[in-house]
Amino acid sequence: MANLKFSFEFFPPKTPEMEAKLWDSVKTLEALKPQFVSVTYGAGGSTREKTHAIVKKIRQETALEPAAHLTCVNATRAEIDEIAKAYWDSKIHHIVALRGDPPDMKGKYVPYPNGYQYAGDLVKGLKKIADFEISVAAYPETHPSATSAEDDLRHLKEKIDAGATRAITQFFFNADDYFRFLEKTQKLGIKIPVVPGILPISNFAQAVRFADMCGAKIPANFKNLFEGLDEKPEERNKVSIEIATDICRKLTDNGVNQLHFYTLNRSDLVQAICKNLNIQ
Repeated sequence: MANLKFSFEFFPPKTPEMEAKLWDSVKTLEALKPQFVSVTYGAGGSTREKTHAIVKKIRQETALEPAAHLTCVNATRAEIDEIAKAYWDSKIHHIVALRGDPPDMKGKYVPYPNGYQYAGDLVKGLKKIADFEISVAAYPETHPSATSAEDDLRHLKEKIDAGATRAITQFFFNADDYFRFLEKTQKLGIKIPVVPGILPISNFAQAVRFADMCGAKIPANFKNLFEGLDEKPEERNKVSIEIATDICRKLTDNGVNQLHFYTLNRSDLVQAICKNLNIQ
C-alpha cells in the first residue's frame, strides 16, 4: 500500500526495563518510516517532563518526526504556554492537543484555575504561540463524558475551527462505526483528515479496561477468541494481529489512506500488522 500514511503512538515508561523496551520499539519501528510518532501524557499531566525528554531525544537521535501530547490539566495557561514555547524551540512543531483526564482517572473533569478549559481553547492558544501542526482527538463511539453524540461532534468541530490539522480517533473494533462517524463529520463540513486509531490487543483484560474508560465497544466474540490464551503468548499475538489486520483492511479497502497505531510501546504486533498491509 504505497500511498498509505501511518503513525505510531508511544507512552513514557515507568521503569528502566520499560525504558529499554520503549527505545527498542522506537528504533525498530523507525525503519518503517512513519509520517510521525506521538508521545502521550499520563493522567493529570503526570509524565509531562518525561514526555518532553522523550520527544527531544526522538528529534535529536532518530529520523522520526515527533509529536508531543499536551493537555489542559494541572497547569495554568502561562505554564502551558511556556511548555509549548519550549517544544517549538526544541524543534518539536507538532502537538497532540487534548483536554486530558483527571489525576488517577478519578472524578469529574474540572478545568484548572487560570488554565485552558478544553482542547479547543488549547488549540487556539497554541496557534497564538506558533504555527504548530496540531492533532486532536475524535470519538467514533462518543466520548464518555459527552452529553450526546451531537454534542461530542460539536466539540470536535470547535477544535478544528480553532486550527487543528487532523483528528485522530479513539480506537474502535468495528470499521462500520468509523465510517458512520466519518459520514457525520463530513455532514458538519469537517474537511481535515479523520485518522482511524488502531489498538492491537496485547492483553485482552487490559483492552477491556481501556474500552470501558473511553466508551469503546469490544465485539462479543473477542472474549472467545482470547479465551485461554493468557499463557500462550504466540497464539494470543496471532489472534491480535489477525483482528487488527482485518480492521485495517476493511478501512483501506474503503478509501482510508491514513492509520494511527496505539503501540503500547510494543513493536512486534505493529510490525507484523504493517507487514500484512505490505508496509515494510
